Amino acid sequence: MEFSSRIDLDRRSGGRWAALNPLTWLGELSETRYWMYLLLLPSAAMLVAVVLYPTLYGFDLSFRQYRLTRPDLGTGYVGLMHYKRILTDAVFWLSLYNTMIWVTLSIVLEFLLGLLAALALHRNLPGTRVFAVMILLPFFLPNVVAGHMWSLMLDSRMGVINDVLVNIGLLDSYKAWFVSPVTAMGTAIIVEAWHSFPFFTLLILAGLKGIPQDLYKAAQIDGASGFSQLRLITLPMLKTVIAAAVILRVIGLVNSPDLLLILTGGGPGRSTQVLSLYAFQTAYRDFNFGYGGALAVVMFLILMIFAWAYIRISKVNRD
Repeated sequence: MEFSSRIDLDRRSGGRWAALNPLTWLGELSETRYWMYLLLLPSAAMLVAVVLYPTLYGFDLSFRQYRLTRPDLGTGYVGLMHYKRILTDAVFWLSLYNTMIWVTLSIVLEFLLGLLAALALHRNLPGTRVFAVMILLPFFLPNVVAGHMWSLMLDSRMGVINDVLVNIGLLDSYKAWFVSPVTAMGTAIIVEAWHSFPFFTLLILAGLKGIPQDLYKAAQIDGASGFSQLRLITLPMLKTVIAAAVILRVIGLVNSPDLLLILTGGGPGRSTQVLSLYAFQTAYRDFNFGYGGALAVVMFLILMIFAWAYIRISKVNRD
């Protein structure tokens, strides 16, 4: 009698412990519709910690007085003071203009070089694989490495590019490319295009692989030239890929001041001063994090407006 009662007690205790067992609880939860939310919870937490919180903190910082060189001013809220200052800041408007020049010319040059390289690689001619590796090499280099490498190659005293141009007669003497306001921006754009055009090459090449070859065969039968096939078939079929690549590169160019920081530092004068470099120098050279945060927020809004407008114009969302 005592033995049987002990067995019943153990069964009841085992049932209670099973209900409290985390594995049992998870097993029961996996049979409900709440299981997917539990699986998404780690990713959502990472997204909040890595993306949402820093973004909101940056917006909050733009409304504060936060100058490490003036601790007497405190860190309180100042409302729209920084944004009002932006409206009358001549350096901001010059940086905005330089950013438009920097982004537009870089994107055009990168797209043209990327398109030519992708079309060449798509033909699968002998030596294509070696050529593909050579094209991708610049993209593998960090911006810091590429910037210092080109800075040495374009050096006005011992740069190899100056030496070649002088020897072939294109220059009379060595030229300081990043000292003159006339050549500084153009030279930096060429360096940026050399470094980043493989990004367009990869995306366009992937898009070319998805175009049906029957379209080109039909066009050849109708007597369409190679340029007509490019204009009427290739580019329209690559519209989605090109739009995505342009948006990503614009975001990258606007947000990355490292190459210009290495090559020119925003000079000479302010001829190569762009918004990202101005925000970076305001925050980490002048230690004015409040105003630097406001500049970053303005850049964020400009990029959001650009992305929305470009998608609407290209009608990608209707395809």
